[in-house]
Amino acid sequence: MADRALRGMTIGAKSMESEEGVEFAERMMITYECPLAHVTTIPMSTEAEVPSTWECPECGQIAARRGEEEDSEDEEPKKAPRTHWDMLLERRGVDELKELLNERLEMLRSGEIYRERM
Repeated sequence: MADRALRGMTIGAKSMESEEGVEFAERMMITYECPLAHVTTIPMSTEAEVPSTWECPECGQIAARRGEEEDSEDEEPKKAPRTHWDMLLERRGVDELKELLNERLEMLRSGEIYRERM
């Protein structure tokens, strides 16, 4: 009886269609690299518009297309971070800062300002 048992197929597990006669679209391999040096290669159609960035599947950061320069025309140039000195010079001039330093040093030397010893 076991020899004559019908065997079924699970729905959706396998396709009954073959790939005979199917013409696949031309593809190219696009490589992206994230800041943590994870490399991702994605096959894309030659007719597709290739994005310049892709989300890294390993860490989730934005990966740039390999071989493409980071600075593009669309992005604004990055501003250098402002230091404490830059912010101080926005409020006061160098001559005024020298005068304040001399006043404070005189107060320190005269004992008007108490300096703790370490």
